[in-house]
Amino acid sequence: MRQFLRKVLICNTNSIIRIVTYAAAGSGLLYSNSDTDFKSFVSVSVSAPLHPFFSLRWPIAKELIPCASIVTSDHSLYGNIQSPLSRTGSIPSEDVNKDASGKVGDGSKSIAAAAAMVGPAVVYISVPCRIYGKPSGSSSGSGTIIDPDGTILTCAHLVLGSRGKTVTSKGKVDVILQDGRTYVGTVVNADLHSDIAIVKIKSSSPLPVARLGSSCKLCPGDWVVAMGCPHLLQNTVTAGIVSCVDRKSSEMGLGGMLREYLQIDCAINPGNSGGPLVNLDGEIVGVNVMKLTAATGLNFAVPIDSIKKIMKHFRKNGRIVRPWLGLKMLDLNEMIIAQLKNKDATFPNVNKGVLVLMVTPGSPADLAGFHPGDVVIEFRGKPAGSIIEINELMGDRIGIPLKVVVKRAEDTEVTLTVVPEETNPELK
Repeated sequence: MRQFLRKVLICNTNSIIRIVTYAAAGSGLLYSNSDTDFKSFVSVSVSAPLHPFFSLRWPIAKELIPCASIVTSDHSLYGNIQSPLSRTGSIPSEDVNKDASGKVGDGSKSIAAAAAMVGPAVVYISVPCRIYGKPSGSSSGSGTIIDPDGTILTCAHLVLGSRGKTVTSKGKVDVILQDGRTYVGTVVNADLHSDIAIVKIKSSSPLPVARLGSSCKLCPGDWVVAMGCPHLLQNTVTAGIVSCVDRKSSEMGLGGMLREYLQIDCAINPGNSGGPLVNLDGEIVGVNVMKLTAATGLNFAVPIDSIKKIMKHFRKNGRIVRPWLGLKMLDLNEMIIAQLKNKDATFPNVNKGVLVLMVTPGSPADLAGFHPGDVVIEFRGKPAGSIIEINELMGDRIGIPLKVVVKRAEDTEVTLTVVPEETNPELK
């Protein structure tokens, strides 16, 4: 297998192996939640033939950074990816339940109807904040009431701050409903890695609630609605389509573990951050978290299916538990497998699996005996066809031995036992 890898590394630069290496460079380490980590720092030994590949710069990485929550005119401080947050000021009162004639698709569902169903549950959130220790007014954004008990879904960078910015609310935020009611909310859970947070308010009167949908049902081209309070214009509705249902963080030049986003072309502006992305059934299918400021119509939301998993972690552990193996991996498909076999006939005969590209020295995977070039075909006794499947099978198991079956050169099959460790909970 080592001979196979040497052949791989000196192949023609137009070959599939270069593509594989590039993908590995941006994919980050393997964690249990493929969508819940912004940054990871590890020491990895890279062989000399890999140096020219890993020294290349990703052009888009300079324009994409995790969302920033502070309102500022100097975007150069935080890069070109801007968190949609709004300025402080008065909140206009509007009625989102107006009749509208706009129909889409076959005419059976309308943007207006979807907006009217969710609109009353969309809230404005304001948080006092500081920039590098100095008072700097308030940051503000949006959220959605998702439970009659006052549970509000929003984004973490709004209530926690990020990239040098901190809030001074001590877990308290101001919440204003569409009907004008105001509350002091408490930040119950927040995770900057996934950029998802939960805020709770207490009300003696009934609260409007929005339903959670399923992001896995979305397809490119589906109509969606973005709602929130851009520039303090409460009850603002914009519409567009889903451009991509599984935009990888590595494609966007974002470091850390592999995550997936919904890419949309709805108009997103400062203040939409934390607001809901809604389908035409009036269900939340995502939370708007960031946009690419250097382009038009390139905006991103965390899928609601990922958020549901995050909320389960919140309920069970009060935080997100992320097992760590220390592997850099790549999903295999028929075309990649065929080209790898053309380069080396000893490559394992597999129809699918996950290729191990790098193993972090001293990691659980290294101690278990994983080697670059291994193809993972089973994880915990079940077929493993993708990194996402491995993540789901691993769940939040920490310190529990897990059986993994890999194939090596000339179809040598080996069973390994790996014991995942937990990543640093304070790692940002």
